[in-house]
Amino acid sequence: MMNKGLLIIISGPSGVGKGTVLENVLKANTDLAYSISCTTRQPRENEQNGINYWYISKSEFEDNIKNGRMLEYTVYCDNYYGTSADFVEKQRHMGKDVVLEIETKGAAQVMSKFSDAVSIFIMPPSFEELERRLRGRATESEEVVQKRIATAKKEIEHRKEYRYIVINDKVDRAVDEVLSIINSERKLKNI
Repeated sequence: MMNKGLLIIISGPSGVGKGTVLENVLKANTDLAYSISCTTRQPRENEQNGINYWYISKSEFEDNIKNGRMLEYTVYCDNYYGTSADFVEKQRHMGKDVVLEIETKGAAQVMSKFSDAVSIFIMPPSFEELERRLRGRATESEEVVQKRIATAKKEIEHRKEYRYIVINDKVDRAVDEVLSIINSERKLKNI
């Protein structure tokens, strides 16, 4: 019987660099299965369906919720975001370690269902730096930036609910720390 794969949760406020850290983690550790989240938000420039997110309609997302096909979901800035339960369980049963990049409410839902989840919260070096990064994107209106800043303050309060906290002051260092956590958890699982 094959060992069930790890369920790895990576969270952090918008603008902290989760995507960049995770992209580098996935390049360095190609045997991880990345669970692409579903969302009802419109794609940003250069984002692609099935690569960045599964972009689906609100009615399709709500149908998935109703039929129990979402491992977790939430509403963020007036859009649904969530994780396909089928994909995650299939990968884990095949022995693959699955990585979820999800926000704190969704992470809490997953952690309540899976006590063995490896939870990692990515922190900015400072709140001022986080705000600078959000504004530096220049992809959203001031109203959306303000919503993201307010939400980030609330999300950072949840960092203590995670097993690990990684500060993203330098991407390479943060990537190395996340890889070290995953390797340690793999060793513990196989003891």
